[in-house]
Amino acid sequence: MKPFVTLIGAALAATLSWSAHAQSAQPDVKRGAALFGQVCVACHAADGNSTTAANPKLAQQHPEYLIKQLAEYKSGKRANAVMVGFASALSEQDMRDIAHWLASQKAAPGFATDAELVRLGERIYRGGLMDRRIPACAGCHSPNGAGIPAEYPRLAGQHAEYTATQLKLFRSNERANSKQMHEIARYLTDHEIAALAQYIAGLQ
Repeated sequence: MKPFVTLIGAALAATLSWSAHAQSAQPDVKRGAALFGQVCVACHAADGNSTTAANPKLAQQHPEYLIKQLAEYKSGKRANAVMVGFASALSEQDMRDIAHWLASQKAAPGFATDAELVRLGERIYRGGLMDRRIPACAGCHSPNGAGIPAEYPRLAGQHAEYTATQLKLFRSNERANSKQMHEIARYLTDHEIAALAQYIAGLQ
C-alpha cells in the first residue's frame, strides 16, 4: 500500500508542479507594465513609443518577436552592450510579461521627411529588386508594415534612423541573429537603405 501511496503522491506533486509552471507561463500584463517602468522606460518612453530616433518604438510589436529579441540579447546572439546588460537581468517570465504589455500598447504614427526617398523606398518595399535577388519587404512584413504575428515583426512607423541602422548591421552581419535579413540587406546600398527607412517610417 505504501508504494502505491508514494506513487500517487509523486503523481500529484508532478501535476501540481506542471500546473504551477503552466500558470507562470501565462503573461501577466500588469506585472509587465511595472517591469517596463522600472527597466525600459528611460529609453523607450512610458508607453513604448520612444521619441529618440536611435531607440526603437516597441508599442504594438508582436510579443513573440520581442521575447525572441530579449532572449537573444541575453544569450549574446544579438549584440548590443546596453541591451545585454538589461536583458541579462530578466527571466523568461519577465520577458513574456513585458512583451505582452508592449503588444497591448498603441503604436504612435511615424512620418517620413524626404519625398524622393519615399518613392524609391516604396518601389523596393513593394516590389523588391529582382536583379539583385532582393525580395519585396511586403512579402514578410505585409504591405502596411504590420508584420505577421509570431513570424515577422511590425515595422510601420518605426524611426527611420533606427531602421537604417539595423539594416546596415544586418548587411555587415554585426547583427547576426537573422540569416534571412543578412542575405537581403547585404545587397542594399546606403541610399536604398535610407529610402526603405523613410518609407517604413511613414507606414501606418
